[in-house]
Amino acid sequence: MPEQEQLIRIADVAADCGIRKGYAHRIVTRLGIKTHKRKSSERHGQSESCISAKDVERVRSEISEVRAIRKPPSQDGPSPTSPESGVFYLIQLEPEFDPGRFKVGFSSNMYERLRALRCAAPYLKEVKTWPCKSRWERTAIDCVTQECEQMGVEVFRADDIDTVVERSDEFFGRMPEAS
Repeated sequence: MPEQEQLIRIADVAADCGIRKGYAHRIVTRLGIKTHKRKSSERHGQSESCISAKDVERVRSEISEVRAIRKPPSQDGPSPTSPESGVFYLIQLEPEFDPGRFKVGFSSNMYERLRALRCAAPYLKEVKTWPCKSRWERTAIDCVTQECEQMGVEVFRADDIDTVVERSDEFFGRMPEAS
């Protein structure tokens, strides 16, 4: 590492971005950023992890991207009027490492559902949603997951996720209006 390269503590990056230090470390690791250890004069010689200034921008960009994905839905769109109506969702649980593994189900509050699912699957990707009534859920799951390997109650694996999207489009295209 060149002497003139400025190093910034990961703890400082986390504080500036308003996130926990451990979460910042996970982002750094996921992005494959090389960390540098240095002794802290402020922390009685304890070692602290640092990254280069150019890598700080990569971390900030990733945090901004995640925040944009997790932002609550705008209030101007349609919202379900009762727990009977909502959306049927298709989510890839780990799109980069296992793109064929997905979860389907019903939710009357998709924002809260995604928030809850991110605890177990932080890298999930919402593929698509369809207007749905709660009583259609089981039938929709049975229909759209034909020829898929069942891995859990609502978790499946498919050779091609686009086929599942097509089946879902067809299923919900034949259903009456959900609202």
